[in-house]
Amino acid sequence: MNQLERLILQIGKENVEKIKNTVVAIIGLGGVGGYALESITRSGIGTIIIIDNDTIDITNLNRQLISTHQNIGQSKVDAWEERIKMINPDCKVIKIKEFITKDNLPIIFQNKINYFIDACDTVSTKKEIIKECAKSNIKIISSMGTGNKLDPSKLEIIDVRKTSYDPIAKIIRKMVKDENIKAKIPVICSKEQPIKTNCTTISSNAFVPATAGLLCTSYVINDIIKDNTNEKNNK
Repeated sequence: MNQLERLILQIGKENVEKIKNTVVAIIGLGGVGGYALESITRSGIGTIIIIDNDTIDITNLNRQLISTHQNIGQSKVDAWEERIKMINPDCKVIKIKEFITKDNLPIIFQNKINYFIDACDTVSTKKEIIKECAKSNIKIISSMGTGNKLDPSKLEIIDVRKTSYDPIAKIIRKMVKDENIKAKIPVICSKEQPIKTNCTTISSNAFVPATAGLLCTSYVINDIIKDNTNEKNNK
């Protein structure tokens, strides 16, 4: 019995093979990135590059899939490597335990990458990742802010140039314009106005970041199989 049998029934063996031969990089293994990583693993991606320099903290327990009371203090990339191998032992995992800046960007892009899921929350890093993906013709889906939001139904996949409300998207829009980037930059963005709190720490929950992560995977998987699916539908 094939562990991807139910997916094969839905999209066919050829598409599952295409997914298996795809390399996906994910930066930021928190609320968004964790659910994206879980779902691309279960979808059969053959090689996954995971990038995060953080450790699991007790404050992660309300929203981050990998976190438990038993693994507080463990490296996120180490914990995720263990989980990926338990789900799909054949998946190749490349770990990068670094805080990514412009200076050490090559440690990611020395690898072959077909798709990039950007779930990091450092804007400077986000900008460098998007610029390099555009330059290298790597398809990217980037998550904007999911903090201080309560309604996952307000999330959408949209080109960054068409976004509104989101302060991170505003910065990325300006960067795309200033750098004269012509490539499409799809982002996960919310139409919901952020909740106002009396605290400087951004609030979050278990369901909005999770939905954003699943949307990231949906975008990647559907893009991988779109040519075969369109051809099948046109017959």
